[in-house]
Amino acid sequence: MELHVRIPIQHGFTRLVAPPQADIQMLEFGILSLNPGEDFSFPARNGRETGIVILQGRASINAGTHHWEQAEERSSVFDSPATAVYLPPGMAFTVRAFSRLEAAVITAPAHKGAPPTFVTPEEVIIHKQRGAPGFLRDVHDIIVGQVPAETLLIGETFNYPGQWSSYPPHKHDIHRPPEEYQLEEIYFYKVDPPQGFGLQRLYSPERGYDETFTLFNNDIVLIPWGYHPVVAAPGYRLYYLWALAGKERILHPYTDPNHRWILESQ
Repeated sequence: MELHVRIPIQHGFTRLVAPPQADIQMLEFGILSLNPGEDFSFPARNGRETGIVILQGRASINAGTHHWEQAEERSSVFDSPATAVYLPPGMAFTVRAFSRLEAAVITAPAHKGAPPTFVTPEEVIIHKQRGAPGFLRDVHDIIVGQVPAETLLIGETFNYPGQWSSYPPHKHDIHRPPEEYQLEEIYFYKVDPPQGFGLQRLYSPERGYDETFTLFNNDIVLIPWGYHPVVAAPGYRLYYLWALAGKERILHPYTDPNHRWILESQ
């Protein structure tokens, strides 16, 4: 089962994850890469809601009678908070690039979804220095509480050099409210400076699975189940775009009991 994916991103749209893939049943993920002045159209998708997140560049997005345009360029994911658009099922859309553009396009199952929504950088919910020394990180909620999507959750995490995130290790693969809600997840990585790297451990005692991946720019890790802590190499900032989907759209992960004491000691 290949949970660590490394596929070169091509000009235009590169689909990187398409269910069913390695126990991912809901999330679909791809990267749109355009030059200035180019546009790319996506057909309407019945039964799937969509999140579009600008990773680099400046763009406009047209969907039905809606027209949205970024106020300012995002030079990289490390430069400023994201601009994003949420679309319910059944809406075709076109992305037009004003500068060199890279955008993530994520879809998940939905019946009705929520109204089309434009999320500006000012509307991104920022959690500065979440955690404690050794696992400090910044977390940006992009399509979470401010957008009442049906199944989709999207955000960004920024690891400080040498710091961990998704830590202490947690999972969300069993539906047992209120302790845990089942959500599958995808991480898409960037590194600053780009020659750097990070590491991710993905383990599930119940499935007899325990692997560690070396992470580079544009790598993807699929997280259909299991605990999934991440660390940035010293000297390098590590970023990942996270997307989750589940029948109940509730972020309430379950911490590995072997490591729960770390939280209790803070």
